[in-house]
Amino acid sequence: MDAYEKKIYEILKQEFSPKNLEVKDVSGGCGSMFAILVESEKFKGIPMIKQHRLVNEVLKEEIAQWHGLQLQTKGI
Repeated sequence: MDAYEKKIYEILKQEFSPKNLEVKDVSGGCGSMFAILVESEKFKGIPMIKQHRLVNEVLKEEIAQWHGLQLQTKGI
């Protein structure tokens, strides 16, 4: 995991206290597209679209610099 992936990882870890968290740069290393998986109790009972909105809000400043995001969330 490179420094920017770690930064995103730490932001999500602090906000959602996930049971499972994966952050991967899928842009070939240029930091413009990420695949993110977040499994958290904070998502339990919340529709997936709202789970995604919560993640998007937390990463708003970072996402503004990206070309794409592959996001998976799950309430556990």
